[in-house]
Amino acid sequence: MRRDVFHAIADPTRRAILVLLAMGAMTPNAVAAHFDSTRQTISKHIQILTECEVLIQKKTGREIYYHFNPEKMKEIDIWLERFRKMWEDRFDQLDNLLNDL
Repeated sequence: MRRDVFHAIADPTRRAILVLLAMGAMTPNAVAAHFDSTRQTISKHIQILTECEVLIQKKTGREIYYHFNPEKMKEIDIWLERFRKMWEDRFDQLDNLLNDL
């Protein structure tokens, strides 16, 4: 199954993991310590985030560290930009209408 960045952020736990890893790289055990879920559940979320390339996996010695990949999040920003422009135009139209009243 091909996953994308939108699949990655669809789940609240994965979004929480992203916020956590945006502050710094962590091992899966360190990430799991911040949640009430099982280690296996968190590992599955990390796997999905890695498949979506929102996380990058780096091995240091025997430990695997996961790093947040901000470049991948640009896909969301590009997609949202179209909606921002649309809403800005609509608000500008509303401002013009209210100013004419």
